[in-house]
Amino acid sequence: MINDEQFLKVIDATPLVSIDLIIENSIGEILLGKRLNRPAQDYWFVLGGRIRKNEKIADAFTRISKSELSLKLSLDDAQLLGAYNHIYDDNYLDKDNINTHYVVLGYKLKLNKNLKIQPDDQHSELKWWPLPELMDNADVHPNTKAYFG
Repeated sequence: MINDEQFLKVIDATPLVSIDLIIENSIGEILLGKRLNRPAQDYWFVLGGRIRKNEKIADAFTRISKSELSLKLSLDDAQLLGAYNHIYDDNYLDKDNINTHYVVLGYKLKLNKNLKIQPDDQHSELKWWPLPELMDNADVHPNTKAYFG
């Protein structure tokens, strides 16, 4: 495992690869979490996470869904929307004027609104958003809005 300074060098030199979960319920609302960490701190954002070195996409999808939703989901539960670039001016440590570049695989899936989903340690709260409200709210990050525009 690498330490924070080593990981910061990776962030400075390369893009990171991640998975975003674009989760819709039966009435068309989208699940967003209020981010506690950089980048995109204090914004509402779709759930997701990085793919680890030597981790297959399917395994990362299951791990991320378990971590973010406490549900063990598989790629068979989702539809690939495509690959997206998310470029931020900061990094998770907010150090050294290093930006962060993610290449994101966006996966759309449907879940029941009545599931008991608790925020993880990266989100202060989770909320279902009607799409028009999501698109009009300045606290929803532009990278999240890009999935719907």
